[in-house]
Amino acid sequence: MAQDSSSVVIIEEPSINYPGKPLIMSLVLPGAGQYYNKSPMWKTASFLGLELGSIVAWNHFNKKANTLRDEYQGFADSNWDIDTWYNFTVYGPTGKIEHNDRQWTENDFRAMSNYEGTHHLLLHLSGDLAAQYGEFITSDSLGMISGYLDSDLVNVVRDRHFYENIGKYDQFVGGWSDANTDWYWEEKQLEDSTEIVIKTPFKADYIDQRFNSNKMLDRAKFSITALLFNHVISGLEAVLTNQKQSREKLNPTTIETDVSLLYNPYNPGGVGGVAFTISF
Repeated sequence: MAQDSSSVVIIEEPSINYPGKPLIMSLVLPGAGQYYNKSPMWKTASFLGLELGSIVAWNHFNKKANTLRDEYQGFADSNWDIDTWYNFTVYGPTGKIEHNDRQWTENDFRAMSNYEGTHHLLLHLSGDLAAQYGEFITSDSLGMISGYLDSDLVNVVRDRHFYENIGKYDQFVGGWSDANTDWYWEEKQLEDSTEIVIKTPFKADYIDQRFNSNKMLDRAKFSITALLFNHVISGLEAVLTNQKQSREKLNPTTIETDVSLLYNPYNPGGVGGVAFTISF
C-alpha cells in the first residue's frame, strides 16, 4: 500500500532591522525600546521605574519649593517695610550700637546707613506723586518722597529682585522691623579677609527660609535632569542592544547543539529516527 507523503518548503525572508525604532521608542518612553528588543524585563522595569520616580520627585519638590517660597515672601511682607528702612538708614538705630563688646564706628555703619547704595528697589507711585515724579522710580529717590512712605501712594514692587535684595545685602537690613534694637553682625572668613555680615533675627530667619525653598527647587531641577538623562541613556542602550542582536543573528559567535527524536505516526513506537542539530 502506497503512502502519501508531502513536504513543505519554508522560505524565510531576511528581516530588515531598524535600530532607529527602539531609539525613538525609548526617547519617548524610557524602557519601551528595551521591551521592543525583548531585553530582560529588569531593564525595561528599571528605565520605566526611574522615569516614574523622577516625575513624582519633581512634582513633590516643586510643590514644596513653591509652598516655602510663599511662606518666606509672606514673612517678608509682614516684617520688612520701606518706611522703617528709610528711617533706619537716615537716623540710625534707636537701640544698641555695639555688639560683642565692639563699638560701631561710622565706617562700620556705612553699609547700612545709605539707601543710595549699589543696589536699589523699584517703587510704584500713584495719585499726585505719580503725576509729579512718574509711576515708577527707584529707591535712590527716597528722599524726595520720604513724607509719603507710610501712605498708600508709595508701594515697593515686590518682585524677585526685592525678595533677593532684602535678604542678601546689608544695605536693606534697616527695613526689618526688629532692626532698631536687635541688629548684629557675623564675621565671615574669606581667603584673605574677613567680611562683616549685618543681620537681625528676622533677617536670619528669612535667609534660612529662602535657603530651604531654594534647596527644594534645586532638588526639583535635579529630578528633571535625571528624567532627561534617563531618556537619553535608555535610547542609547536600546540602539546598542539592537545592533548587537543583529550582529549575533548574522554572525553567531556561539555553537549550539541539539539532539531530538523524530516522530513517525506509522511506527508502532512513534519514533522515526534521531535528529542531531548544530547551530553556529
